[in-house]
Amino acid sequence: MVQNSASDAVHSAPAGGQSPEPAHSGHEKSSLLALTLGSVGVVYGDIGTSPIYALRESLLHIHGDRVLESDVIGVISLLIWALFLIVTVKYVLFLMRADNKGEGGTLALMALAQVAMGRRAGPIFFLGILGASLFSGDAIITPAISVLSAVEGLKVVTPHFEPYVLVITIVILITLFMVQQYGTGKVANLFGPIMLVWFGTIAVLGLMHIGDSPGILLAFNPYYGIRFLFAHGMISFIVLGSVFLAVTGAEALYADMGHFGRRPIQVAWIGLVLPALVLNYLGQGALILATPSAIENPFFLLAPQWATLPLVLLATLATVIASQATITGAFSLARQAIQLGLLPRLDIIHTSSTQEGQIYIPRVNRILLIGVLLLVMMFKSSSALASAYGIAVTASLVVDSCLAYVVVSRLWHWPKWGVGMMIGTFLVIELAFFSSNLVKILDGGWVPVLVGATMVVIMWTWLRGTRLLESKVHRDSIPLLDLIHMLEKSKPTRVPGTAIFLTSDPDVAPAALMHNLKHNKVLHERVFVISVKTDDMPRVSPQNRFEIKNLSSDFAAITLRYGFMESPRVPAALASMRKAGLKFDIMTTSFFLGRRTIKASPTSGMPGWQDKLFIALSRQAANATDFFSIPSDRVVELGAQVTV
Repeated sequence: MVQNSASDAVHSAPAGGQSPEPAHSGHEKSSLLALTLGSVGVVYGDIGTSPIYALRESLLHIHGDRVLESDVIGVISLLIWALFLIVTVKYVLFLMRADNKGEGGTLALMALAQVAMGRRAGPIFFLGILGASLFSGDAIITPAISVLSAVEGLKVVTPHFEPYVLVITIVILITLFMVQQYGTGKVANLFGPIMLVWFGTIAVLGLMHIGDSPGILLAFNPYYGIRFLFAHGMISFIVLGSVFLAVTGAEALYADMGHFGRRPIQVAWIGLVLPALVLNYLGQGALILATPSAIENPFFLLAPQWATLPLVLLATLATVIASQATITGAFSLARQAIQLGLLPRLDIIHTSSTQEGQIYIPRVNRILLIGVLLLVMMFKSSSALASAYGIAVTASLVVDSCLAYVVVSRLWHWPKWGVGMMIGTFLVIELAFFSSNLVKILDGGWVPVLVGATMVVIMWTWLRGTRLLESKVHRDSIPLLDLIHMLEKSKPTRVPGTAIFLTSDPDVAPAALMHNLKHNKVLHERVFVISVKTDDMPRVSPQNRFEIKNLSSDFAAITLRYGFMESPRVPAALASMRKAGLKFDIMTTSFFLGRRTIKASPTSGMPGWQDKLFIALSRQAANATDFFSIPSDRVVELGAQVTV
């Protein structure tokens, strides 16, 4: 019953590439400081906790416990310039200008690219699906590696904690996923201050140790990073895969733009997060140069002995927050995919009466929890998990760059040679990171590849199956206008009240309407045929929510439009239509829904395995009554068997 439609109403930036700051009433009421603090708590959890493991993993590939000054300076130079080029230049200064009605993220960028092309281009749509699928792999690995790496800090406090690291990690993760049903609104206000303390702490710890070996400041010169790459051959290629751990979470800056606005996220990055990360990496490097044995766990060894346990506890809180941001991001992405017709309907619970974006999807939550626990028990350490981390994220960056090329060249009308040079530079760096992560395939990199590939197959199967099913139903159905003319001649028995039939194809008579006429042999005084469409934009303004087309004196076709970041609430839309003058009494209104039982057909057009997968997915779909927020006591369901 949900359809997708391209829309020319999608926001686009002018030729210069600068789009106006998205206008949100909530943003206008809040100060820049409050929004900046909020963005620190939600957006920067993943990238903000990467110093716990990024430098350690990068250096362990080189000499183990034996380190050279040139190697340490070279690796930290690569870390700093990765943060500058990928995060600062690409996302903070450039890509955040490509907002879709104030929203960011791969699917929002895909929608902009579709508008730039003027049609639903297959390659662009596939890139959007690929980016969304890759995020699912990241959503499973991030909580596992973040929490596990923080809890491993207990071993620095005392080796006696080592046998309990895995158990403590599992308990924290299970608790984290169990509380998702209560929503993040009540604890969200704590996230910002905690992460503010976190970034302040890691900045101070790094600053305390830079004096141990001031030569570490040479890392600001990119020459030392480039020299390291050419001096170590294949080893430097492998190190790049670990260096990339420092920028995981970069896409979150863009994806969460709609929650805070562009400027607060930019201010938070440039004014707090970037300086704190750079200072901490420099401090870790200086500590290693002064005390080579610190390479075992340089982050926690930055702290004085008395402060190690408090730092572990603070790191655990920070990694839980980082995991929370990823989990809620997975919920939002799943809802977008459902609205775009890439996944079956799932139960979506709104955990806030005021914030549309605060949602909880039980089935997604359970799948994530199972996946995270399996990873922790399989890999058992953050170092082992680091091998699984990176492939999905680097591939996501490549997808964003490809989509950005279409937007900038076709929608912003920048010169193609300039766009090619800029995007080409990003792609060279990102493909180098991607290639270096490919060597991790056998050591654990297969995990995000497997998860991403599975999601691509699921989305492709659902999209293909629904289109084949809709085509078959359309072919076998009676055009709605023809039915109305037939009813004017046959004059069925009319009963008081209004009947609402939900359909995915407004041009043909809904199956529930035909079954009602066939079996009950009655027709209500007023009949509304409603179709719900999802536009290629994050949100649809209230004034464009509905279109009413009177087909006869007692039949009306109504189209409800929603953005891919909205949940379709049909009763609320009907209430707004009543205020606009549509006459009906909700107390005498019945909703007629069709429930399909799908069976495989040898002539479906899909392979047998895909038929079975599509049928299995359709059985997981949520009840339309709940999905569209329709009062259950006003619903009549009529079933039918359909072959696909």
